[in-house]
Amino acid sequence: MRIKKVEVLRENLELTRPYTIAYRTISSVENVFLLIHLDNGMVGVGCAAPSEGVTGESVAHSVQALREVVEPILHGAPIVQFPALLKQIRRQILQYPAALAAVDVALHDAFCQSQQMRLVDWWGAVHNELPTSITIGIGEVAETLEQAREHMAAGFRVIKLKTGRSVEQDVEVFSKLREAVGAEVKIRVDGNQGYQPKELEQFAAATAAMDVEFYEQPFPAGHARGKVKEEDRLSGIDAQLALPEHLRKLCAADEDLHHATDALKLAHDPHPYGIFNIKLMKCGGVSEARQIAFVAERSGIDLMWGCNDESIVSITAALHTALSSPATKYLDLDGSLDLARDLVAGGFVLENGLLRLGDGHGLGVRLL
Repeated sequence: MRIKKVEVLRENLELTRPYTIAYRTISSVENVFLLIHLDNGMVGVGCAAPSEGVTGESVAHSVQALREVVEPILHGAPIVQFPALLKQIRRQILQYPAALAAVDVALHDAFCQSQQMRLVDWWGAVHNELPTSITIGIGEVAETLEQAREHMAAGFRVIKLKTGRSVEQDVEVFSKLREAVGAEVKIRVDGNQGYQPKELEQFAAATAAMDVEFYEQPFPAGHARGKVKEEDRLSGIDAQLALPEHLRKLCAADEDLHHATDALKLAHDPHPYGIFNIKLMKCGGVSEARQIAFVAERSGIDLMWGCNDESIVSITAALHTALSSPATKYLDLDGSLDLARDLVAGGFVLENGLLRLGDGHGLGVRLL
């Protein structure tokens, strides 16, 4: 079975609800889709959701890499040789992880379809379903509570609250949210690199009795120990190590964790983070994600699987990978739920805030 045709599609996908994070408001997202057509009619699908602030590449970079590098390599190649094809492609587009994620996912999808099996079953499932968080962006108290009520009515029982204003304002919003949703709903906090150590400790002290589930990347990312911006303004790993151990265990590495090399550094004692947040767009797809997951499992670090604003394609790929990892504890795979349109349907089933996979082969998505 050979690859007959490769298509690259650039799509602007509007959001049904624009949202605000620590540094900007987002109302739409561009995704790049990669379609791998096999000569028996099967189509493997991948998706890139590039962001220069996250993946270091623009949409134009992703499109160029897929059209000029990936397409010539894949055209006419046997799908059973996809691991070797990935190695070749990886060497040439390593600097474009979102584009690499698209081809990595599309090849896995096409191969597993050709073998008439689900991707998760090829690896071996260890979880059947897990709850995902639903995100509430930075907003006023009334807006936050309105969104929380909508999400609870839809069955969600885990909320990720974006913060990034003053500690006092963030504490006020969190306190009102906790009061509104009650003790049964879990609330995790994503500071989007907006805090400094003293500020996070102030927030943690003020909300100590309100059950914060954990904190996602509270400080500005910095990949090397010993890097200090100013006397009291630490970044990345240094800032994490300035925290007491019990608070470090409640922090998830996001922007400080891109690939397996980062994971190995962060796995050294003392652990700066107790949780790794894996995103396919940061690391370059499911192959590298599984390497990070292995490091976490061997190091006693919990896994969270996150996303950007992405198609069902890459959200489903992340879910397949998450459900095959013993270290998986948290899901934050809500990135396709606010898209006004998508190029595919299927993939996963969302019911009462729980995510599980469908029965289709490969990823189990279907083109619309």
